[in-house]
Amino acid sequence: MSQIDIDRLREDLEDYFGTAMFNGNPQAMMELEEVKRANEQELISLARRCGFNINDYTEREDEDYYR
Repeated sequence: MSQIDIDRLREDLEDYFGTAMFNGNPQAMMELEEVKRANEQELISLARRCGFNINDYTEREDEDYYR
């Protein structure tokens, strides 16, 4: 079974929109606020819309088994 590392996903989305805002995209400020207050499902949906691969944020319970 696997779970999504929501904290890491939120941090990466904050970096993504923070960079866009710094580069002059005014819409990014509103998106950044959305990231801050989004629940898990909203965050995953936003990440997918932005082209993030959610599988990159998957934590496997049996991960140590393969090391």
